[in-house]
Amino acid sequence: MTLPTSTYRLQLREGMDFKRAEGLLPHLRDLGISHLYLSPVFTATSGSTHGYDVTDPAEIDPTIGGRAGFASLSRAAEGMGIGVILDIVPNHTAFVLENPWLRDVLRHGEASRYARHFDIDWGKGRLVLPMLTAEFDTVLEEGRVRIEEEADGPVLSIDGALKVPLAPEGLPSEDRWQDAETLREVHAAQAWRLTRWEYERDGVTHRRFFNVTSLIGMRVEDPAVFEDMHRLLFDLIDEGLVQGVRVDHIDGLADPTAYLNQLRAKIGDIPLWIEKIVVGDEALPDWPVEGTTGYEAARAIARILTDAAGLGRLDGAWRRETGREGRFEEALSQAKGEVLRQELAAELHQLIDLAREATQTPEGDQEVGDEALREAIIGLLVQFPRYRTYFDAGTPNQPDTDLMKHVAEEAAQDLRSDDVVQRLTGLIVTPENDAARRLQTRFQQVTGALIAKAQEDTAGFRWNRYLAANEVGAEPDEAYLTVEEFGSWLETRGNAGLTLTSTHDTKRAEDARMRLVAISHLPEAFLDLWDRSLEVAPSEEVDPNLRWYILQVLLAIWEPREDIGPRLAQHVEKAMREAKEVTTWTHPDEEAEAAAQALTATLVEDWHRALPQAARELIARGQILSLAQVALKCAMPGIPDIYQGCEGGAYHLTDPDNRLAVDWEQMQHLAERDDFAGRKCRLTMALLDLRRRFAGMFETAGVRVEAPSADGLRLIREGREGVLTVDIALGGGAAPRGAALHWPTADRDADAPVAIRWAPAVSDQAVL
Repeated sequence: MTLPTSTYRLQLREGMDFKRAEGLLPHLRDLGISHLYLSPVFTATSGSTHGYDVTDPAEIDPTIGGRAGFASLSRAAEGMGIGVILDIVPNHTAFVLENPWLRDVLRHGEASRYARHFDIDWGKGRLVLPMLTAEFDTVLEEGRVRIEEEADGPVLSIDGALKVPLAPEGLPSEDRWQDAETLREVHAAQAWRLTRWEYERDGVTHRRFFNVTSLIGMRVEDPAVFEDMHRLLFDLIDEGLVQGVRVDHIDGLADPTAYLNQLRAKIGDIPLWIEKIVVGDEALPDWPVEGTTGYEAARAIARILTDAAGLGRLDGAWRRETGREGRFEEALSQAKGEVLRQELAAELHQLIDLAREATQTPEGDQEVGDEALREAIIGLLVQFPRYRTYFDAGTPNQPDTDLMKHVAEEAAQDLRSDDVVQRLTGLIVTPENDAARRLQTRFQQVTGALIAKAQEDTAGFRWNRYLAANEVGAEPDEAYLTVEEFGSWLETRGNAGLTLTSTHDTKRAEDARMRLVAISHLPEAFLDLWDRSLEVAPSEEVDPNLRWYILQVLLAIWEPREDIGPRLAQHVEKAMREAKEVTTWTHPDEEAEAAAQALTATLVEDWHRALPQAARELIARGQILSLAQVALKCAMPGIPDIYQGCEGGAYHLTDPDNRLAVDWEQMQHLAERDDFAGRKCRLTMALLDLRRRFAGMFETAGVRVEAPSADGLRLIREGREGVLTVDIALGGGAAPRGAALHWPTADRDADAPVAIRWAPAVSDQAVL
């Protein structure tokens, strides 16, 4: 297997197609990149900004260049010594009428070849399509429904825009196509039924991606579905156009272990990574993968760079100013209960139905009441601490069995009896029948959806103490690491997993996050900004906890650019609605949002007039921490993955902000600049060049971490080829230097807080 020495993540669409990507290859080669890592290339929903809403897994999207364009990019990359990694989406496709497989199901129902491709509960009756603004009868009475003929057959048209395929059999004569009663009968005869959009909350009959109704789960556990979903990928690999695969959302699948074994058998000896969030000391199962995409690495880097004493000072001030108490764990537990009853109500009801079926007697009698089942399921889900367990058809694994036992004990604490909790836990761990196996599968799929929606998208916007720890895969209650803890973690990390610091999913880009880490180093500077904000923008209408949030993201995103105000305003709206404390996406509180927006605008205007000295200090410290982050990322075990544009300064917030267009002309000249972006780019190039030239060493070398001074950090990689030493000064000064140090390489970087020494084991000394 040939592993990358580094990867570069490129987001396709919104102006980036294969032809334009091909033009970037010289820049990536000069940067030191070994593999180009592409977002999904398969045909997606019209206007898709990301490609994860795939409509046709059997086609490369014509809007980005099609198969010919992809082949041209891959061959051009090969000519420059760059491999290609594809991001695939086996868990779901788009639940939209553009999806050709779904259209076939809508037209032919359970007789469709694709009826079992989608994770649809046909036992619930007709497939629910929550796509209307009102009930079907209301829309019908308003004269907005008619039958039309399209190129692929008849459709039921709503307002001339929504056109759902009709079964070809049993249609009335054309002269009755406008008759209301006839239209009602036609609708009733279909394998699907249109409903008001709000029915999605608890009435959908398909498995969703999290709570996104417009994404439908795929049954890749079925061999026929697996082949159809991956046939194009396998063709591209066989043609030599793909040198690596990244699997999106592995935890959504019915049986990740069986899937990965099947995938490995098909793709052979090429690198395979999975998007998987590991929690705490959780270890990956014994899967045939090189590792994860690296959220745990981003978390570890932020934690080791966080100052524990400064964080304690911030914690006390935040609690005093906002009145918040307790721990994040408690906020998360509350958020889980809310999300289950609201965004994931459909999934909760599905689990209750499955549990009812699994606990029935052989005669079909129900022995456990629905309320008892509901309480037990909610208790188990709320107490479950990770994304999922991995029970399959074989013998239950002991770690997951022990985890479920602990979860059951915690879940039973607030119940009058633990009988139902224990019974359901036993069925999840060791299913006794087909109904229990269905319960086991679905429970394991829902736990990940719940923690993602409750932690990342709800509690993470409420618990605003220290946003650097509110990241994908991070734990706000565990915001820092000691040197010894960091060293122990590095020793357990393999060399083949990816190491990311920014992605299209991170809540804040890497340099924005390091500015937030800086407030733990200089807490008094942040508190100065807090006091100033109260003077320039007093607002009793804005909750102090939200103000604390707004001030942090202003610091994180700040650049003297005209678009800062609109971008921050859009983000604050999103943050408030995700928190769901005073306003939501479906029921916005315009007055509360307006007050927050007014506060945000005033703060932005104040900083535009004169950037506060405290902000300057925090930004400067953030730059030091960003260079430290680059050094750790590129030197520690794992393969550094660079998100588009992050070879320079990256100050984006969560999507859609982190998918803004990159100034590629500027990127190609970064190394010539004397500012922070130039220094970051040169440091990145130096380390990637070292990794490329001594790839074998980085695949096998050991690692240790030391603290040579109170504000210093040293990382050492030692292997047969030589020893790499990275010294980092976190206190604001330059890293210690000596005759053997070969970074920085120019006078303009002489005061760099990072110094690198590479001592080859051979006589011909290599200099960066």
